Amino acid sequence: MVSFAYMSRAGVASLLLIASAASLNPARAEDGFPFETQMQLDVNRMPGSKRIPNLDIGEAGEVVIELWCKGGKGQFSVAGNTVIFVAGAMENRSCPPDRAQADDELIAALTAVATWKRQDDLVTFMGPKTLRFRINTN
Repeated sequence: MVSFAYMSRAGVASLLLIASAASLNPARAEDGFPFETQMQLDVNRMPGSKRIPNLDIGEAGEVVIELWCKGGKGQFSVAGNTVIFVAGAMENRSCPPDRAQADDELIAALTAVATWKRQDDLVTFMGPKTLRFRINTN
């Protein structure tokens, strides 16, 4: 017959083993949606511009977005690999028509995304158009 003390020690040992195994799996945290991070669109600069669009994502999915010209706020809602982006009001700044059009197209593409995936510091949003963002690690 197995003693209560033996079963207690075995139970504690099992819990410690599970806890240590869970702490050794950092990939889960790094593969999650990048809340509380800043990301930059993975594109070259537009001619005559120093800006590249970026997203500053808060812990609840709230977003401050800076585009080639415009800026504003939005919200990400995430469930598994499904993502929904809702743009808020964008601040219209004086800018050339080509940049304003590129801003509008990027907002439309973000609004149309349906899924996302993350590989290391690269986040890809997939919809009718695929958008790749790099997480700022500095």
